[in-house]
Amino acid sequence: MTLPFDQARALADDARSRALEVGKALSIAVVDYGGFIVLIERMDGARPMTADIALSKAYSAAVMQRPTEMLENWRTSDPVFFTQVGRMGHRPIVATKGGVTIKRDGAILGGLGISGGSPDEDQQVCVDVLKAAGFELDFPQWAGARKH
Repeated sequence: MTLPFDQARALADDARSRALEVGKALSIAVVDYGGFIVLIERMDGARPMTADIALSKAYSAAVMQRPTEMLENWRTSDPVFFTQVGRMGHRPIVATKGGVTIKRDGAILGGLGISGGSPDEDQQVCVDVLKAAGFELDFPQWAGARKH
């Protein structure tokens, strides 16, 4: 399964509307389950690098099948391996807020990445957009993840 373009467009439109409401210029990326670009847009005024960052967040969320913030413990607990894996695909794997896996009925459809706000703002836009569109936001912890 993958995410059709019209659904990706609707996610990006919602993200853009939310960004305008809070006065942020964001970049928005949507990828399919394999991490390939469905769409990417950089709002007027968004910093140039934000488009690449949003794309890496979306890619990471799709191919790792977890929101990017869930990768932070892995990066911290095994930085050498994380760095090696992070260089293997066609985009870097990132472990920060602002990339969320797009999932419906348990199937991974892709990833949504947002960049241009603070990490918390990027994350909130992702969560709000996916929740409003009816996507699942529950993801099991990685096997062996440390409990806090």
